[in-house]
Amino acid sequence: MRAESSATTPSPIAVATPGPERPGFGTLQAALGVVAFSLTFPATAWGLEGFGPWSLVAVRSVLAALIAGGCLLALRVPLPARRHWAGLAVVGAGVVLGFPLLTTLALETSTTAHAAVVVGLLPLTTALFSALRVGTRPSRTFWVAALAGAAAVLAFTAQQSGGALTTADLYLFAALLVCAAGYTEGGRLARVMPGWQVIGWALALCLPLTVPVAAFALAHEPVHLTAHSVTGLLWVAAGSQFVGLVVWYRGMAAIGIPKASQLQLAQPLLTLVWSVLLLGEHLTVAAPLTAAAVLVCIAVTQRSRG
Repeated sequence: MRAESSATTPSPIAVATPGPERPGFGTLQAALGVVAFSLTFPATAWGLEGFGPWSLVAVRSVLAALIAGGCLLALRVPLPARRHWAGLAVVGAGVVLGFPLLTTLALETSTTAHAAVVVGLLPLTTALFSALRVGTRPSRTFWVAALAGAAAVLAFTAQQSGGALTTADLYLFAALLVCAAGYTEGGRLARVMPGWQVIGWALALCLPLTVPVAAFALAHEPVHLTAHSVTGLLWVAAGSQFVGLVVWYRGMAAIGIPKASQLQLAQPLLTLVWSVLLLGEHLTVAAPLTAAAVLVCIAVTQRSRG
C-alpha cells in the first residue's frame, strides 16, 4: 500500500482527522498522560533490577510497537502520507529511543528524585521548542508563570539530590532536549491524525533498529526475571510508551502544546510520591510547599492567553 493512500482512500474509523474537543476534556487527557509518565522513573528503577539498560529500553520499545502495531493492523490504518514521515522520525528519535535510553542510563547511578529534575524543566523546554517549531506565541504572563514553576521544581529536585552535579546529569539534560523535540513534533502531528497513530507509527518506524538491539542486548546483558522487573518493564512499555503518549498527544492537540506542557510541572512531585510508595525513598518538608507553588503556576498558565 502506498504511503499517500491515507490522503486518497481514508478509513472512516481509523484515519479520521481529530475533531475539535472541549478544552476541559483535552486538559483531562493531558493530565492522564502526566500521571502515566510520573510512574516511568520508578517503573524503570524496578525494571533495572532484572534487566540491563539497553535490554530494558529496546525490549520496552519492541513490546510497545507490538501493541501499537496490533491496533494499526486491526483497524486497517493506511500508512501516513510521506510528508508526515519526517515528523514521525523526530518523535521516534526523541520519545521512543532518546528519552528512554538516556534516562535509563542516568537511573543506573541516579535516584528517581534527582532524575525528576529533567521532568521539571521539560515543560519550559517544550514551550520553547513549540515557539520555534509551531510558531506559538504565549503571553508574557504565561512565560513568567512557566519560569517560576520550572524554577520551583528545579530547586526542589536539586535540594533532594544535595545540589551536586553527576555524570548522570549529562544524560538527563540531553534527554530533556530530545524529548521536548519529540513532544513538540508529536503535538503538531496530533492535529492532523489521531494521537495514538502518531506514537503508533513512530514505534513501528523504530522497529528495524529496536528488534536487533533487543536481541543483541538480551544476549549480552544479564536478565533476572522478578515480579518487580517484569512489572516495571510492562508498565514502561504499555503505560508510558503507548497509552500515556496516546492521551498526552490528544491533550496537546486539544489545548495547545505550551499549556499542555505546563501540566508536567506536577510530574516531578508525582514521581516523588510514587518513589516513596514504591521505592521507599523519603521526602523532605519542602514537598508540600513546592506542590502549592507548582499548582499556582499551573493555574496561571492555564488561564493565560497565548
